[in-house]
Amino acid sequence: MRRSLVLTGAVVTALGLLAGCSAGGDSSDSGKTTLKVAALEGGYGRDMYTQVIKQYEASHPDIDVQLQISKSIEDEITPNMKAGKYPDVVVLGQGRKAALTETLIKDKALEDLTPVLKEKVPGENTTVGDKLTKGIVGNLNTNPYGTDKTYLMPMYYAPTGLVYNKGLFEQKGWTVPATWDEMFALGDKAKKQGIPLFTYPTAGYLDSFFFALLADVGGEQFYKDVMTYKKDVWKSADARKALDITTKLLGYAAPATVGYANEQDFTKNQQLILDNKALFMPNGTWIVGEMADAPRAKGFQWGLTPLPAVTAGGKRYLTTSVESAWVPSAAQNKDAAKDFIAYLYSDKAAKIFAKSNAIQPIEGIADTLTGENAEFYKLYEDPSVSALVGGFASTAPVQGVDIKATLFDTANSVISGDTTEAKWQSALNDASEKLREAGD
Repeated sequence: MRRSLVLTGAVVTALGLLAGCSAGGDSSDSGKTTLKVAALEGGYGRDMYTQVIKQYEASHPDIDVQLQISKSIEDEITPNMKAGKYPDVVVLGQGRKAALTETLIKDKALEDLTPVLKEKVPGENTTVGDKLTKGIVGNLNTNPYGTDKTYLMPMYYAPTGLVYNKGLFEQKGWTVPATWDEMFALGDKAKKQGIPLFTYPTAGYLDSFFFALLADVGGEQFYKDVMTYKKDVWKSADARKALDITTKLLGYAAPATVGYANEQDFTKNQQLILDNKALFMPNGTWIVGEMADAPRAKGFQWGLTPLPAVTAGGKRYLTTSVESAWVPSAAQNKDAAKDFIAYLYSDKAAKIFAKSNAIQPIEGIADTLTGENAEFYKLYEDPSVSALVGGFASTAPVQGVDIKATLFDTANSVISGDTTEAKWQSALNDASEKLREAGD
């Protein structure tokens, strides 16, 4: 499973999605409105969608929901969209290699969903906006143009950070590092015992690492400056500090990391944590289900921690992975689509999603969780930890420029020695400047 937040680059060319309205009728033979829903089949599976749709149809007898779900949903719906045949609702976040969501954002081809926030959840007396966790809407992930208009509704959220084996730390008597000085000291200690400090599934998983690190180093304003391409932001002292920390950490990476850091072998890097052949890797709560059947060392227990603080007692951030629901502006049944999205936040739907570990950003839902999920989501209760949501701002496409790939994928070259930190910093600033100019 490749979760949607993983930012692997590859900006696709515009689809020409505004060429026309979707073709075909909007009603089935029975006179019902046909609502077409397309969803990514990720680590949560497909059964939860079929259950929620069954409940929705029971309370909406005039709606016939047709579900299209796939692990490569972009490949299935893009040809039809090019032909003018659009799904009404799409559950697909940003950061996928195909970059379909990003393409529609750039093309300004998404429906404004701000009114959904004021809608009452079907069957309840509460509005969608009132049910949502504070701060989950109004960032660049949901409001990609930096305005007060919401185009992507946050469907599921998950804390991401550094995953580790709690059992190993208990056996060794080690404490999870609270600062980077402590982290590197542990790296030296573990190295003497033949255990590398760090690995990552693919370089794309460094999104959760880097976003949190940037905020840790320079605060939320610096993070925003990087995400919105402030002039020469990558020449700043804070940017250099973030790259200094990262370059040093990559020096502690497991030797197998780069060789396995691809779509076919990434689980082998994840297995290093279960085999006690690496201490930490950037990942999120979905790792528990993804590696549920994998062999593991005796006494293994999943653990998740925020990145170490840059200074003792400093604020720490959890990059929060958010998967989104959206409506193409050329969809045929937009009103029905908005009502369906509102229903997805109902207590009935949330209960079904939660059983598949698809946790929605609904106030109070964390109190109902058990097992690893209960521990993972409790991280948000730590007063020194803040959720960090969002990513790079959307701009017009710039040929040959993919700042996500430049930021994340270059880690492979740093480990292999094919590039230097100075070249990395220079490439990042060049890419950021070109995107800033494209956004002006």
